[in-house]
Amino acid sequence: MPNLPAFRLTDAAGVERQFPGGRRALLCFVKEDCPTCHLSMPLIEQAHRAFGETIDVWAIGQDGAGNAKLVDEYGLTVPMLDDSALRVSYRYDLDTVPTIILADADGTELERFVGFAKADWQQLFQRLISLTLAPPPVVDWTPYPESRPGCGSKSVEPGVAEQLAAEAEGSPLRARRIEVGESDDLFEFMFDQGLTDGLPVIPPTPERVLRMLSGTARDAQEVLGAMPPNLAPLTVEKVAINAVMAGCKPEYLPVVIAAVEAVLTDQFNMHGVLATTHFPTPVMIVNGPIRDKIGMNYRMNALGQGNRANATIGRAVQLVVRNVGGGRPGEVDRAMLGQPGKYTFCFAEFEERSNWAPLHVERGFAADDSTVTVYAGSAPVPIVDQLARDAKALATSYGLALQAMSHPKHYNTGEVVVIVPPEHVDTFAKDGWTKEQIRARIQEVTMRPVRELVRDEFCAEGLPPAAAERIGLDTQIGKFRDPAEIALVVAGGEAGKFAAYLPNWVSGPMGSTMTTVRIEA
Repeated sequence: MPNLPAFRLTDAAGVERQFPGGRRALLCFVKEDCPTCHLSMPLIEQAHRAFGETIDVWAIGQDGAGNAKLVDEYGLTVPMLDDSALRVSYRYDLDTVPTIILADADGTELERFVGFAKADWQQLFQRLISLTLAPPPVVDWTPYPESRPGCGSKSVEPGVAEQLAAEAEGSPLRARRIEVGESDDLFEFMFDQGLTDGLPVIPPTPERVLRMLSGTARDAQEVLGAMPPNLAPLTVEKVAINAVMAGCKPEYLPVVIAAVEAVLTDQFNMHGVLATTHFPTPVMIVNGPIRDKIGMNYRMNALGQGNRANATIGRAVQLVVRNVGGGRPGEVDRAMLGQPGKYTFCFAEFEERSNWAPLHVERGFAADDSTVTVYAGSAPVPIVDQLARDAKALATSYGLALQAMSHPKHYNTGEVVVIVPPEHVDTFAKDGWTKEQIRARIQEVTMRPVRELVRDEFCAEGLPPAAAERIGLDTQIGKFRDPAEIALVVAGGEAGKFAAYLPNWVSGPMGSTMTTVRIEA
């Protein structure tokens, strides 16, 4: 038999009792509102009176105020130890009370039974007689039933077990805890501490964080990297804390972790995304089987409200950047106007509605991989074409709309995400157009002679005259430095011929590069 956990508890007289204490012990776990515990109390008292000179016989109560109800009702002389904090009950892995445990002097378990059975008590008394050589207690067994089931231990009640697990020795939680006054409003406290994005957050109690960590097999203290802008060490536990605050379910945590890992890369350049006065924010696009596993939305209103997974995954990443990295508006976050996506911007691709390879497959992953792609993008800009009936006409509309991205005279730009709705997918599919053909047509439509892109007396934006002269005023250039950087992603409801693009920030080595990470459990 394994050694039982050691403990120190105080009895009703204020005397501290220690186990193991150098002699055999009979540990009797009980609670006040359990009829079977009441049935057992006279026998526990009898055991104390008969054998208490040579072994420790203790009742261990799970109720507060010294478990006075049981003591008074039965006139107990057996020491009643206070385990109202339930830490000992939790460590002993109790499901049911009463639980009766006989232990040797070194804490080794010799015998255990749960609930009430007359035969168990009779056998226990016989064993104690042989161990102590004490005279047998006088017990009238006639009123006792043959058996009676016990009651649930308070340590396994909903909410209590999680809290005890979070507080137990060996808990994976290491983050600093903040004490909140009993009279303080938790939600207002979080606002006052600057821990929110302007909307209420869920208080990250230890039990909630521990429950969130059940969503991943990764070690809670694994350091994922240094979170910009303050380059603070970011552990899985800290991600879980912010996922709780955002309202995530545990099954969302692997997606949040993967998105954070993408944000942490040098190529994504989160510090730059924050420090610019421009509009960008991390836009998260999820691909693969996990979309349906966690119930993400990629259909109607895919970019809007109403889906918990979409909303809270994106929000969790934003809270990590804010609360761990220190990326707060008006400080390192220098966005001049900002945008709603800075609360959350996360959606999934409608892969099943497309005849093209989905985004993650284009980026080198297997179709059955689950991934998240993070892109430094701005708010959606509509592309409205309800009349095009062939692929070339529709791709032309896309190109004309994209020509104005950022500014009609801003050319040689980098990455952009174009969201293609199902009805537009059908128009392209009817003519058998590939993504490469759409990209090529967009670039073709946006081609302009340099002379149209030069700064002039009416518009100060565009190419400096000297640079235009060097390139050649009649030279044709396209909007994009490489059409392959136009990411075409399918999403949206089945009805409606409305596409959208997400304008970029500076993309490439001087700015941010789209980054895809595989989602691991």
